[in-house]
Amino acid sequence: MVIQVTRTYVGSIQNQRQVQSGLDSLGDSASKIWNVARWTADRIWDATGEIPDEGVLKAYMKNQSCWKDLNAQSSQKVIEELSDAFKSWFDLRHKFDEANPPGYRKHGDTRPKSTVTFKADGFKHDPENNRVRLSKGANLKEYWSDFLLCEYQTRPDVDLSEVIKVQNVRAVWNGPKDGWELHFVCKVELETPESAGDGVAGIDLGITNIATVAFPDEYVLYPGNSVKEDKHYFTQAEYDTGGESGPSEKSMWARRKLADRETHFYHTLTDTIITECVQRGIGTLAVSWPEDVRESDWGKTGNKKLHTWAFDRICQYLNYKGETRDVKVLKKNEWDTSKTCSRCGDDTRSNRVERGLYVCSSCELVANADCNGAENMRQKITPSPHGEDRSNGCVAQPSTYLFDRESGTFQTREQVVS
Repeated sequence: MVIQVTRTYVGSIQNQRQVQSGLDSLGDSASKIWNVARWTADRIWDATGEIPDEGVLKAYMKNQSCWKDLNAQSSQKVIEELSDAFKSWFDLRHKFDEANPPGYRKHGDTRPKSTVTFKADGFKHDPENNRVRLSKGANLKEYWSDFLLCEYQTRPDVDLSEVIKVQNVRAVWNGPKDGWELHFVCKVELETPESAGDGVAGIDLGITNIATVAFPDEYVLYPGNSVKEDKHYFTQAEYDTGGESGPSEKSMWARRKLADRETHFYHTLTDTIITECVQRGIGTLAVSWPEDVRESDWGKTGNKKLHTWAFDRICQYLNYKGETRDVKVLKKNEWDTSKTCSRCGDDTRSNRVERGLYVCSSCELVANADCNGAENMRQKITPSPHGEDRSNGCVAQPSTYLFDRESGTFQTREQVVS
């Protein structure tokens, strides 16, 4: 079976010296458009008490001189990003006293370089020669047909001439050391295997154990220790804000580095889980979905942890990775799965003795609480397991796969220690 999916491929710019000044001007212009739109939103907000939507901001900004610094669709994308940032802040401000609205893009008297997105009419791709032509706005053109011609190189296993379509191209600034790079967002065709199998597994998503998987014959924990360590280290670096001059180079570096490490962790995690499913003959994966969980108030500390809980991101990664390998990923409401006994169905709340321990008052099952929850998710698909080991030893002593920084992969605890 052949399916179509969206993939993003990174290209390093080979003629960086020739195009950097042009890309710098575009990145500076994107920040200027953001700042003018942000200032406009502030004035409307003060006057009406409401944040203007992207339609209002686009209509206003089209009359500003900076709008024509970029291709029209690139300018529109900046406003869409600002509008999304306001929406995210609006959702958070009821839970976090310190939640701040999107700020201005500035560093002292200068503006940091922003990502510039080129949609269909803003670029022309030449995959045979590994080149892409990027449009400038009317204000930045020296003559009518002025543009930037970037020569790029992707990974050896990536051939952009074979993709169905390049949907858009993003010019991304990675700091003075690495300069600019290109991100190609592409639609591609992938072949999936005939069938992964007819087995069923369940996943309980959490904050300490990022994922706990109940396979028919084994339970596996995937702790999030490395993510927590990264957040602690790089968040400390983010506190170097540069004062009134705006975010410092160190702060912006820390944010980029943390985002990159988190992205790698979650991609590796979901790759590992889907691969395990294929190897074990699992064709259906039931994932706990905490419906309306972000609408609840868990207190200041709880809300902050909840905001960083990437359950929706994990589900998204599992879903599209499962599609390519014929593993169906189903989101199931996790209501009561943490307090219900996976062996007998007793739902006495006190059975959850503490965060990591579940002891059933009826059948005396002693289990790792996350494993119990994952098994309940599995049983939402297979209500009556046949012949599988659900003894105290199996549920109470799961296998643990730790993220190994050196190899960038998940390995068993024994492999990491050795």
